Formats: sequence, structure tokens, C-alpha cells
Amino acid sequence: MSFPIYSYAWLIPCFPLLSAFIISISLLSFRRSTNLIRSFFGIFSIFTIAIAFCYSAVIFWQQWQGGESYRFLFKWVFNQDFSLDLGFILDPMSSLMLVIVTSIAFLVMVYSDTYMSHDQGYVRFFAYLSIFSTSMLGLVISPNLVQLYIFWELVGMCSYLLVGFWYTRPTAADAAQKAFIANRVGDFGFLLGILGFYWLTGSFDFEDISLQLITLSHTDPNSFLLGILFSLLVLMGPLSKSAQFPLHVWLPDAMEGPTPISALIHAATMVAAGIFLVARMFPIFDQYPFIMQIIAWIGGLTAVLGATVALTQTDLKKGLAYSTVSQLGYMMMALGVGSPTASLFHLMTHAFSKALLFLGSGSVILAMEEVVGLNPTQAQNMQFMGGLRNYMPITSFTFLLGTLSLCGFPPFACFWSKDQILENIFNFNIGLWVIAWLTAGLTSFYMFRLYFLTFEGKCRTDLSLTKQPKESPFNIILCLSLLAVPTCFIGFLGTPFNNIFQSFLEGTVVEGSTNILNNLDQFALFAGSSIGISLIGFTLASLMYSQNKLFSFPISFQNQLFNGLNTFFGKKWYIDELYNLAFVQTSRKLSITILKIDQLFIDAFVNLTAAITLAFGQVLRFIQIGQVQLSFFFILISFLIFALVPIL
Repeated sequence: MSFPIYSYAWLIPCFPLLSAFIISISLLSFRRSTNLIRSFFGIFSIFTIAIAFCYSAVIFWQQWQGGESYRFLFKWVFNQDFSLDLGFILDPMSSLMLVIVTSIAFLVMVYSDTYMSHDQGYVRFFAYLSIFSTSMLGLVISPNLVQLYIFWELVGMCSYLLVGFWYTRPTAADAAQKAFIANRVGDFGFLLGILGFYWLTGSFDFEDISLQLITLSHTDPNSFLLGILFSLLVLMGPLSKSAQFPLHVWLPDAMEGPTPISALIHAATMVAAGIFLVARMFPIFDQYPFIMQIIAWIGGLTAVLGATVALTQTDLKKGLAYSTVSQLGYMMMALGVGSPTASLFHLMTHAFSKALLFLGSGSVILAMEEVVGLNPTQAQNMQFMGGLRNYMPITSFTFLLGTLSLCGFPPFACFWSKDQILENIFNFNIGLWVIAWLTAGLTSFYMFRLYFLTFEGKCRTDLSLTKQPKESPFNIILCLSLLAVPTCFIGFLGTPFNNIFQSFLEGTVVEGSTNILNNLDQFALFAGSSIGISLIGFTLASLMYSQNKLFSFPISFQNQLFNGLNTFFGKKWYIDELYNLAFVQTSRKLSITILKIDQLFIDAFVNLTAAITLAFGQVLRFIQIGQVQLSFFFILISFLIFALVPIL
């Protein structure tokens, strides 16, 4: 029964691709007519991704019931010396990602139908959403590095189009370019790593590369160092896609795109691609302890960097963006300490929680934009918010659920996944665990800071002079309510007492419940410590930003003791300034220097040659007057000169 279902799984990315193709043809050929019936194209896009979700759910259920992995390949390029296969692979990891991507993409499209309804680029937006979904779906079922790289680049192209969707805004255009350049840096290293592994192992297939490396490690000592080098190059791709230090700088600026895009990028597509790739290549990276150490410590540094910068953000979406950077650091740490299952579990719980938070922020922004006198930039600024719970109770409640989950409070989803990660990190390195544990406290602090500044207290805009904010339309509320369900309950799939999620990913048969007392002591130790630090973060945030008992102005640190830290974190650790000085300004100075050399020497030499030629031509012009006698005279003189020179 499962065989024909698996055989046509290639249709899953084709459904949204069909939508993107039809919309694109319609826009190019019948722009005016297309815009007149634009709601049809939005509904059609939602319909195609809904079919993809249903198909993905069936495949996921087959895998959940213990179905075997399925691989379909066909020869794309082949000759005597080289062959390249394309196709798709269906296993627990890919089926999980298919469900995550299609479910969140479906809800984002339903949400966008209302959120983008008044935008002139409504139809174009759905075309971009569809091709973005296609790219990510193709990526997660790719059976080898070459096919994955093709969809990897398509994901990057779509992110450029969507981040710069409002391209008439200079900030959006700049953010799109920044995202594009930062990802090109990582992708160039990724491509070199792919070619290096092919040169070393003769294969692009994940399993073949892993097995070949094991064999080579026993026969060729140099292969170990080459494997480390190529692994580092491949790792550059995930570092850029998943916004890990030092290639994280593009993600917060990507908030210039429409809010539904922020939800899709942060929850289920672009940033998830890097984590997925490292998990897919885990058998390769796990052969090199040095690589695993790098992955773990980069993840730790990214986690604390994102959390500290989030402390000072006044833009609601950028605060959530730095939260994503921090949580991606957790996922990378889990991979580095040898726990891809915990990493993917947190990817799943974080995806639904963060999608809920971003779509909730979009609901707030939509309401604030209707307030007279607030431009789009001000509508995202928490300095103009406060007290919105009184006007938007459903948005407020669902946002609170997402906040509780992300902060790691039980029984919400991220509590279970974050607890697993902390436990695995503790067994790997106590110093790294301290970083992750403190970051958990910072997460609770900055997330409740966002919640209190947005929904609690008094509104910091004089609503007596403006139009009051109101709850969002039905479609938006429906999406928030649906996302709240997995945010609350999906974590129970990975409890330490009966880790069904781990059994599923590792391909073992799911058994019944085990004795809860078996793991109770260890669970109580780690869960208690993480809950404790989260409670401290919540208490401080409440005192500072809800009750206003510590500082006079509840937007950022206003105490002399924290001015230095506030500046350092507010400037994002000065990394953007460092990159501007090291790369942008240096490149400009180098370009100016090369330009001057070109003008003073190369151009001058060319111009001098032209001037000499022109002068010589001018002289000859006076000599050539058309008299035959004079021409014979010069010929005779020239002949005598060439004849006498050798003699002299």
C-alpha cells in the first residue's frame, strides 16, 4: 500500500510549483486581468499547499507506523567517468520536515490572504510564497548533495525576493542585498566542500560519503585532514543559512520583509535548512571530533549573542528575530554534542512556537498601522505600544502561550526539547552547559520583556487623539489559534519518560509507556534548574517592564550601571561596524586605489599611445599631398636609409 504513495512523493514540491508557475504566467501575460481576480490566485495557492500538506501527512503517518525508508533515483548525467543521480528520499527525518514545512506554509498563506489583502503586490507575494515552499520541500527530500545544493540556492533566491518584497523601501532593498551577500559567502564554501568530498570519495550521496570516509581513514592518513577541511567548507553553508556566528548578521535585517515571510523564514524554511543539513550529514561530521567541537561552540556563542542583543531591541520583530538566532544556537549546540534527535525536536517545537509569535506580532502591527499617525516603522516599535491586551485579547493570549513555550515553562512544547538539549550539553561539556543555562534565563527575560512592553501596562500612544487598535480579522485569529495547539501539546511526543519522537527518528518500534520513576531524578535535576533560571528571568522582566519597580523608564536599561552593556548589546556587539570597517570600507578604499592606478597609469599609457598615433598621423597628413614625384622621393630616401644602416 505504501509503495505507490511513496512513488509519487515527488509531486509534493510540484503542487506549490504549479501555483507559482500559473501565477507567474498570468502576471507576465495578463497583469491587469490577474489583479482584478487576485483573490482567486491566493485561494489557488492555499489549495495547492493544502494538497501538499495532506500528501505529506499521509507519508508521515506511514513512516510513523514503522514504514521502511524509500529511495527513488534516476540517471541525470552519466558517461564512462561520471554519473549523477537525481530523485528523492523518504525517511523519518524528511517526512517530519515535509509536515512541518507544509503545515506552517499553509497557515502562513491563509494568514497572508488577510494580512496582504490591501497590498498592490498581493498576487506576486503568493507566487513568491509558492516557489519558496517548493524550494524547501525539494531540499528536504534530496538524496544527495548536488540536488540539495540546487534547492539550497533556490531557497536563497526566494529569500532575496521576499525580504526585498517592498523593494521601493531603501531599508528593504538593503536588507535583501545583505542577506544575499552573507549567504553567498557561506554557499561558496559549501560548494567547495561538496566538490572536495566528491574528489575525495567519488560520490555525492550522503551515505556513500560517510562509508567512504570510514574506509579511507584506515588506508590513507591524509584523508582525515582532508575530511576536516571539506567538512569545514560544507559547514559554512549551514552557518549562513541558519544565521550562526559569524554569518548571522543578515537575519535580523530580514525583518524588513512582510511579517508572514518572517514567520515562514524563521519557523520552517530558510533557517531550518541549515540545521536540517547538519543533521542529514551528521554521520559525516561525527567522524571528526574537532568539527563537532566547532559546531557546539559556535552554537553556544550564537545562542548567547542572540539573547544579549535581544535584550535591547525596541522593534518587536527584531526582538523575535534575535530570539530565533539564539534558539538556532541551541539547535546547533545539540548537533555539536552529538544529539541530532534533540536538535530536530527543538527545531519542530520552536517552529510552531515561533510561527505563532511572529504571526502574533503581525496581528499587533496590523492593528497599530490603523492607528492614525503611526507609520509602518512606528507600528513595530514597542515604545508606541503597551496595554494592547485590553484591545486584542486573543492575540495577547496566544502570544503569551508562545512566550511561555519559548521560555521553557512546562508543559509547553519548547520546555521538553530545551530540557533534552541542556541535558545532552551537560554530559558533553560543563562550561558549554553553563552558557546554555544562562541563555535560558536571558530568553525568559527578553521574551517577557517583549510581552509586557506590548500587551501590559498603559498604551504609550495617546489613543484619545487616534483610532484605537482592535482585534485582527477571523483568518488571522484562526491561524493563531491553530498554531497555539502544537505550541501547547506537541512537546509531549518527546518526554524523557517515553520519548516517542526519538524512537520515530531512530527507526525503532514505538513501545508503550515506561515507568516514569526510571528517569525522574535526572529529569527533576535538569528541569528544575532550567525552570528556576527561567523564573528568575520572568521575575526581573516583570519588575522592570510590568511593575516598573527597578528602573524609571521601561524600554531599555536606563541605569548608569548598565549603560555600557546597553550600548554594547544595542550595537549588536559592534559586529556590523567591524564588518563595515573590515570589508565594506576596505573594499571601497581598495577599489578607489585601483581606480586611481587605472587612471594614472593604465589609462594614461593608452591615452599616450593614442596621442602619439594621432600626432604621427597629423605629421604624415601634411606629407601626403598627392604628388607622385614627392612620393617617389620619399621611397628613394627610405630605401637608401635601410640600405646604408647595415653598412654603417
